[in-house]
Amino acid sequence: MELALYAPGLGYYARNDHQFGALPASGSDFVTAPELSPLFGRALARQVGQALEAAATDEVLEFGAGSGVLAAQLLDALGSRVARYSIVDLSGALAGRQRATLQRFGARVRWLDALPDAINAVVVGNEVLDAMPVQLLAFDGACWRERGVVAVGEAFAWSDCATDSTPPVEAGFVPGTVVEVGRQARAFVATIGERLRRGAVFFIDYGFPQGEYYHPQRTGGTLMCHRGHRVDADPLVEVGLKDITAHVDFTSIALAAHETGCDVVGYTTQAHFLINCGLLDDLRDADARVIAPAHKLIAEHEMGELFKAIGFARGLPSFDPIGFAHGDRTHRL
Repeated sequence: MELALYAPGLGYYARNDHQFGALPASGSDFVTAPELSPLFGRALARQVGQALEAAATDEVLEFGAGSGVLAAQLLDALGSRVARYSIVDLSGALAGRQRATLQRFGARVRWLDALPDAINAVVVGNEVLDAMPVQLLAFDGACWRERGVVAVGEAFAWSDCATDSTPPVEAGFVPGTVVEVGRQARAFVATIGERLRRGAVFFIDYGFPQGEYYHPQRTGGTLMCHRGHRVDADPLVEVGLKDITAHVDFTSIALAAHETGCDVVGYTTQAHFLINCGLLDDLRDADARVIAPAHKLIAEHEMGELFKAIGFARGLPSFDPIGFAHGDRTHRL
């Protein structure tokens, strides 16, 4: 999965393609919330602004900035409250697009080659955790085996091998079940938590708490691919030409942050988060061209329920994030 997504010059995110866009006619493969509506960034900016004040900082750090559209929305909304906007992105090709999108902000935006040793900032990441490689485990009825990939001529095939790894829960799995374990995402969050000195972190992505993620009826896991705004479940064809992704186990993300000493300050649906951050106020006098795409951000059958927001912080003992004021689901993690 890591090679298919990030191999230099060959991986899906390492080529000069336009992965993000609202319609297939643009040559894109999927749409993200910032590309769908600028009101996503405007609402998120209110939460970021509150956190900047609480942390007494003027820096935002974004991971996986995509086309740079979210960064532009946040910078426009926050204005002079952000003196420095730092971006960490594995894709050099996408960094080029980001530079073009963010050129008008000048030296306020910088790109980092590595994670800072100490973070005193507000950290954001939209659809970052789902793009981190996962471990696949397959249950044969007696034991778990790790699922890998082998070459068969010019094609690829699955190959299972012995492993000591197991899912983080025992849930009465049936033979034939395949699940994902997001070790890399958890390690990534743990590293951020360890380096966070004073600030807050907000991730928005699609996924579930652990009890739902490893529900025994979810026998096929969540691994899926995107190309041309169509979804398929076979990552072994058209390798490097389509996105490969897995839903996020938000319980493991919360635990990773908590175990580093950070406070988990909230977990809720994207709909609740954006409404708490004033999205409905932005729509009050809007016309249908603005309302229609923004509605997809909060509609249950679109992005509103499947996508979740999670936040954690350090050094902010009285911080009460507005994004989780109503509908907080931390108790479900």
